[in-house]
Amino acid sequence: MASENRAGAIACAEDLMKEGRVAAAKVTKETLDEETREFQTVTIFKTGAHEAGLKKAKVREQVEALCVTPQDLYTIHARERIGRLLEAWLERNHATPFELLHRPDLVEQLETSGADLQHAVQTIAVPEALARGMSVHELIRTFQALIERAVERLLTDFRRGVLPDVDAEGFAAAAERLAHEPERGYLLGAGVAAAIAPAGSWTEKVTRLLDLAEAAPASGPARQLALATLAQPLAEILGCKPGLEDILGRGLDVGAHLAALTRLAAAEAVDALIRIEPSVAKVMPTLSPSAARLARWLADEAFIEVRAAIGQRILRELSGPRRLRRGDAAAEIDVLRALAMSLTAAAGQLLPLEDVQAAFSTRSKMLVTGEFVEAYLGQDRTSHEEARALVWLTENVIGAANKRVAGRWLGAVVASLKFEKELRNAPETAAVRLAGLAALQRATARCGLVAEDYAPIQAKLGDLGGLVEADARLVAQLAQARAPAVHRLTLLLRLASGESAPLGPAADRARAEAMKLVRHEDTRAELSSAPEQVETVRDLIQRAGLAA
Repeated sequence: MASENRAGAIACAEDLMKEGRVAAAKVTKETLDEETREFQTVTIFKTGAHEAGLKKAKVREQVEALCVTPQDLYTIHARERIGRLLEAWLERNHATPFELLHRPDLVEQLETSGADLQHAVQTIAVPEALARGMSVHELIRTFQALIERAVERLLTDFRRGVLPDVDAEGFAAAAERLAHEPERGYLLGAGVAAAIAPAGSWTEKVTRLLDLAEAAPASGPARQLALATLAQPLAEILGCKPGLEDILGRGLDVGAHLAALTRLAAAEAVDALIRIEPSVAKVMPTLSPSAARLARWLADEAFIEVRAAIGQRILRELSGPRRLRRGDAAAEIDVLRALAMSLTAAAGQLLPLEDVQAAFSTRSKMLVTGEFVEAYLGQDRTSHEEARALVWLTENVIGAANKRVAGRWLGAVVASLKFEKELRNAPETAAVRLAGLAALQRATARCGLVAEDYAPIQAKLGDLGGLVEADARLVAQLAQARAPAVHRLTLLLRLASGESAPLGPAADRARAEAMKLVRHEDTRAELSSAPEQVETVRDLIQRAGLAA
């Protein structure tokens, strides 16, 4: 049973036990975690013969540590974990995990700090020991022994002069010489780390890496080794916040940051889109010369993993809770539209199309919340302006559920008494108001809603158009106006076809008057004397549904 009464639930469990209806009873408290949307269970009462001794023994994970040899520390997963554990220390020393593993001076500096290294070991040892059923102290000793072996290996190779000096030897020559060595990645990595060590900023580090890329061997295994080695520190620099800020620029909001990342990782696709789509050109920032150079290199197949890492970072931000343009909801929609077009154009080269669509569907959920819609519409818009703004919002969200919610917002505005009053009492002429309703009715059908959602909105707009036309008696005035019959017929047909008035009562009345006028002898005589207007009238007749 489920109950919100704690005492009542416990009493019920005790009664069941007393009556002998159950062998055991347990009462638990379930708490919903708003972030994970999962329930956390806490047992508050338990009695009877529970199956404590019959529980299956928990299967232990492998007892060995994740990394057992110094070489294991150089894998991508190990470097990612090192980056998380020593993030603050690496930022203070302006270094990446790749550099730490390949530079003897950084290793000695970390050993000297003492507390940072000890804290990192303890941080990883506690959860790993719990997962493997080991004691924390035992695992700490294991990690410390591994670290000592890795440090001793690097320092010994440095003292023996095994580590290459790519500045003196030349990067291409070093890559050719080491291409067939068993430890080629480690050795060439040490040379790369030493080459970028003097850099005073992250941008300068990237510049030095790209200089090395241009100096890489032209082809063969040596080129593959060289570019694969350069991709490691490059990915780490682009994966850390200080590195990205230094390369792309500081002070960018989330939307501008994602736009810059997208242009960096998919420069060719974005540049092609900018040439034909002004809305994308308006949003996409101009890259600095160093960032533009990096973007050209990222198009190389050797850096596909770097591009993929940037793409995944973009998707994480899109799926996250932060606003793209805080304080400017309209601009946020523009940014999201430009990002959607750019990432879709680059789909396949940068990210799978399905992942892009899933991320934008998640982001679209934020755009149809009450908080965002309220901020987007503001306080100073007329109801007609609100309706047009909601049509634009509906057009730019994706996902059937999100479209449906956006359609409900639009339908609520159109069906409101405020919309009707403002429309009927507006200072504009009836013709102008009817044309605005017709445009809104057409836009409603084009914004991606299914017929079940947009048909009621269109019907309401049509009914409102009928009220506006009835208030002004526009159709009757046109039918009786002292103007050439062909001119009156043209105006009536535009109303009847949904061009100058929304489809509904107003269009129906205009259609009926147009039918009368078409059959009049004077109209036929005018048409016969003005053959140049016959084609226009025939087209309007077909659009209005009056063709026989």
